[in-house]
Amino acid sequence: MDSTAGRRPTLREIAHRAGVSLMTVSYAFNNPDRVSDATRERVLAAAAELGYQGKNPWATALRRGRAGALGVVFSEHLTYAFSNPQATDFLAGVASVCAEEGLGLTIIPTVGDAEDAERVAAAPVDGYVFWTTRADDPCLDAAARTHRPCAIQGGPAYDGFVRVGAPDRGVAASIAHLGLSSGQVRHPVVISFSLDTDRVARAGYDLPLAAARLPVTHDRLAGYRDAVTAVGLSWQETYVLALSRNDRGEAQHALSSAIADGVPVDLVLCTSDELALGALDALRENGLAVPDDVSVTGWDDGPGAEAAGLSTVWQSLFEQGRVCGSVAAGLEVTSTSSAWRIVPRSTTRTSVASS
Repeated sequence: MDSTAGRRPTLREIAHRAGVSLMTVSYAFNNPDRVSDATRERVLAAAAELGYQGKNPWATALRRGRAGALGVVFSEHLTYAFSNPQATDFLAGVASVCAEEGLGLTIIPTVGDAEDAERVAAAPVDGYVFWTTRADDPCLDAAARTHRPCAIQGGPAYDGFVRVGAPDRGVAASIAHLGLSSGQVRHPVVISFSLDTDRVARAGYDLPLAAARLPVTHDRLAGYRDAVTAVGLSWQETYVLALSRNDRGEAQHALSSAIADGVPVDLVLCTSDELALGALDALRENGLAVPDDVSVTGWDDGPGAEAAGLSTVWQSLFEQGRVCGSVAAGLEVTSTSSAWRIVPRSTTRTSVASS
């Protein structure tokens, strides 16, 4: 045995010693039927040589047949989970299920490298909750192949996963209709989440929806396009600011820059309240009155929406987190479609709600 005193060997070290992948080590400990007897013996022998023994999550999982924890796979920067109001509400919903069921909660960050999928598969968890990601994210397949329960908030639809969330395209068309229904709008502007997991900001007219590879972003933009074209306006002439982050400060800067560049605006459709609050900051900064000069809509009805008089979409990310957590914990759920409603307030020129 050649382990370092005072330090437990890592699974990666075991994989290197045994000459197998990290995922194979995960299977050897957690799903032994997925590897050959010879491979499993080689992994166990490497673990013994390195001193990998005693109490640890894998040994406990092996004895009990369960890890006693749920894993949340988070494609955003890890700090986003604790700084964004919508993300914290969602995680609180997952955590509430864990608290009730006596389960731990493991956040599994992904960074876009080749080891993400192995990191997900190797996690000692009983089920997975995914924050929305791309349909071709290899972590989806890695989780599905473990045959543990998997839930995803906001999509994409993926075999082996339960999708939880509102019908984003239809909801987006409804909130856009609220902003457009006065008949006075000629120059709508959209402030959107990132188009892709690269988190690169993009801006311009005639944005191709195919560029939006994150399902929530794609569906909300599609719904806005539906509403814009339904009133006879052109999506090709709709200016879109797709940001790198769901961040109030970035939204303020982006809209202020667009206005300074001469982009006309009389309605701002935002894919979140955080972005809408940033838009309101930018409009005040530029001396534009809301809603007389420019109307603004948000999404989520978060903590600052009511105080700002923001017209928005109400939905409960806490409840979506609870449903995702329940699915991942193997509990029965009655519905995976989330409730929503339009909340008209003073940032739009009409008080007529759509539903």
